[in-house]
Amino acid sequence: MSEGTMQRAAQRDDQRAQRAKLLSRLLVGAAAVPLMLVAAGCSSDSGSDDGAKGAGQTAGDGAGSASASASPTVQAAAYAKLPEPCAVLSKKTLGELVPKGAKSGKEGTSSDVSSRASCSWSSLDNNGVKGSQFRWLNVSLLRFDSDANRGSGEKQAEVYYADQVKAAKSVTGAKNSKSEPVAGTGDEATLVRYDLKKKEGGFKQQTVVTRVENVVVTVDYNGAGLAGEKTPSADGLTKAAEKAAKEAVAAVSAANGQGSGGSSETGSGSGSDKPSTSPSKSASPSASASASKKASASASPSKSAAKKG
Repeated sequence: MSEGTMQRAAQRDDQRAQRAKLLSRLLVGAAAVPLMLVAAGCSSDSGSDDGAKGAGQTAGDGAGSASASASPTVQAAAYAKLPEPCAVLSKKTLGELVPKGAKSGKEGTSSDVSSRASCSWSSLDNNGVKGSQFRWLNVSLLRFDSDANRGSGEKQAEVYYADQVKAAKSVTGAKNSKSEPVAGTGDEATLVRYDLKKKEGGFKQQTVVTRVENVVVTVDYNGAGLAGEKTPSADGLTKAAEKAAKEAVAAVSAANGQGSGGSSETGSGSGSDKPSTSPSKSASPSASASASKKASASASPSKSAAKKG
């Protein structure tokens, strides 16, 4: 082989070696690109996960805040039931207030006796030609439950108590009206008294409105001297009505396992389960001198026992 031929062969070998090195470098570079892309992808996915997690945490925190800001609860009502209305007064007290009608208690109709109840008594003491003494007594009780929309039972009772006092002060035809607070009876109590002139005679009306926790008790008591009998003392009737109110309040507490209901000797009356959508009404009755039944029938309720709002 000539020298020129050998040189050309050597040159070709060098070129082949250079191409092999270049190809090797290209292959290594090409392999590095996917690895970089994979690394970049992993980095990107990691960021996405963190972002999603952060968004989830934010949403969770928002839900927690929403739960925490739910409507607030109201304080539970103190009293869950009412006593039997015709048994709230002792036999002794009934004998003093309605001497000829202590056993004549008539329970008012109610659709829910645990929330509203009442009982009334009437008495006509006929003294012949000297005339008659008439008495009429009514005790009504109204209990309020706590409600998220209307508020606590006690707050509702406060509003109703104020309405009852206002109604007692605004009876049509009332004369010589007076009102004053009553101490030692429930959480708050007011006496309203006035005179009413009826065709049968002059009536002395006493209304005691009392609130104890979430229960409002209204006692209506009036008296009249008929057919020539003298008109009873307003002060005497007032004292009797206040006594009845205190016993009724004590009965409410006792019915709910708190305190004493007063005398263990209580009166009993005939009950009625007829449905009604309104509390029993208090009264400013008028009466006939002829008979007890007729006198009771002529009794007309006053505004002091308006319907529950």
